[in-house]
Amino acid sequence: MKPLRSTSFFPNGMSSRAPVTGTVPRGHLRADTEFFTGKKSTAGTSAPAAAQTAPSPGASATQGITTYPDDVEEFPLPITLEVVKRGKGRYEIFCSACHGLTGDGDGMIVRRGFRRAASFHSDNLRQAPVGHYFDAITNGWGAMPAYAAQIPARDRWAIVAYIRALQLSQQNTQSQTAQPQPSATQAATPSSGGHN
Repeated sequence: MKPLRSTSFFPNGMSSRAPVTGTVPRGHLRADTEFFTGKKSTAGTSAPAAAQTAPSPGASATQGITTYPDDVEEFPLPITLEVVKRGKGRYEIFCSACHGLTGDGDGMIVRRGFRRAASFHSDNLRQAPVGHYFDAITNGWGAMPAYAAQIPARDRWAIVAYIRALQLSQQNTQSQTAQPQPSATQAATPSSGGHN
């Protein structure tokens, strides 16, 4: 049969048949919920009591989990150097225009007047689980559009791995600058004692 040509063989007169119910095109089966959505496979059932309560002001390690209880907290694929390098390349193409090369939210688009993008170095985003980033890339967040059509799932996870690397690199920089520096008078005064 030629596509879209009528036929007398089938009762509805069409040669093209509808796919069998439940048919999934080859390569499009999304059975791994955590990998393709960034959400826990048990999401939506019943969240633990700890996840249903608001985080306390001093909570830091569990704050991201309580704020985003359905998002996965661990990567659903092994993170290697190659994955992080791939994430860096994809980040520079798709994310740096708004979020900046260091993730501070000061990319070129923002410098030219667009709404400021989120800084990955804020406390709430440092504590956000990796699934939150994947979901934001997939479905968009605020003024950020969805990138599911442009970025394959594996590359989205690679970008999230690179964002975590950016956060670690800037966290070390911030902790070094937060250490008290000796005043000018202390630095000029030689310390007594011999060699260490």
